[in-house]
Amino acid sequence: MLTKLMLTAAIAAAAGALAPPAHAAIQWGVSVSIAPPAPMLIVAPAPRPGYLWVPGYWGWNNGRHVWLNGSWLRERPGYAYWQPRWVQRDGHWLLERGQWARGDRDRDGIPNRRDGDRDGDGVPNRYDHHGGHPQPQ
Repeated sequence: MLTKLMLTAAIAAAAGALAPPAHAAIQWGVSVSIAPPAPMLIVAPAPRPGYLWVPGYWGWNNGRHVWLNGSWLRERPGYAYWQPRWVQRDGHWLLERGQWARGDRDRDGIPNRRDGDRDGDGVPNRYDHHGGHPQPQ
């Protein structure tokens, strides 16, 4: 019994060390030299009609990486969601905010109306034999 209690306390303490305090503000667009840790492997919950599950990710707060749990977002018809991500530029890491992109079939961040390769196959639309539209799988 005491061992279970100690194990539970240790797990809670470890989880608290990874999660930011409730009042903490994640810094967006911050450039740091410390690469984010590997994402935590957490099983996604069962799908919910009308909602999109956004997995957890590492944020940045008070000079360190902090784990932010996944959450549900209400779906937006006609939009694709880009979850927050770290990108490496010039030897530094930059945290980009999550965002909704309107009409972005191939999820490359370029709206379809301006996308020269709408299906993301590497062939410009004007040369694509199927017109730049995704093929059925």
